[in-house]
Amino acid sequence: MATTHFGFESVNEDDKARRVRGVFDSVAPRYDLMNDLMSMGLHRAWKAYTVMVANLREGSRVLDIAGGTGDLALAFAKKVGPTGQVVHTDINEAMLRTGRDRLLDAGVAVPTLVCDAEKLPFADGHFDAVSVAFGLRNMTHKDAALAEMNRVLKPGGKLLVLEFSKVARPLEKVYDWYSFSVLPRLGKLVAGDDASYRYLAESIRMHPGQQELKAMMKKGGFGHVDYHNLTGGVVALHVGIKC
Repeated sequence: MATTHFGFESVNEDDKARRVRGVFDSVAPRYDLMNDLMSMGLHRAWKAYTVMVANLREGSRVLDIAGGTGDLALAFAKKVGPTGQVVHTDINEAMLRTGRDRLLDAGVAVPTLVCDAEKLPFADGHFDAVSVAFGLRNMTHKDAALAEMNRVLKPGGKLLVLEFSKVARPLEKVYDWYSFSVLPRLGKLVAGDDASYRYLAESIRMHPGQQELKAMMKKGGFGHVDYHNLTGGVVALHVGIKC
């Protein structure tokens, strides 16, 4: 049986998806509040920057993978207008339900479906842009997921991967202290769940750094890949263009 990592723990590949679902089932009700608290609101700026870099036009087709509570899908829908299309997806039904309700409350109805990023149920070359925000690190086979994202993009289409990354060296000690001491306590206090936020901190350390992810995206079929470090590398936005 093949193994992979779940945070710092080694687990069977088949078990990882189940355990990741358990994490997000647990945090879904307080996910947006915890994002605001643990990033001090910065996640909103990171996502706004992603929307700006996407540079969508009216009529564009966008696939939002690991779309969760729907904040990027909502922003994209405003950009593509009534003639465009935004498809809001996530592998976790609890997160997706929370996002769908949020979108409907905002007066936006978009296709919303549960799907696995490693096996996307869409035709080749269908989308102008694909986004995945804070979801790639939870995927078991990142190379397969990136290849699928490439497949569903049109030639010249854009992949935007917003993800926690390797922080600048001067910030490492304080970032580690915050991640392993403050985050779990905050999770326990606000969401009643310290284990999920301990997993979050561990999963960030196991995720490929900026250069490694860039190389993975190139191997996945993207002809041009660049990345933008945000907040000292706490987060990076990787942008890949399909040949």
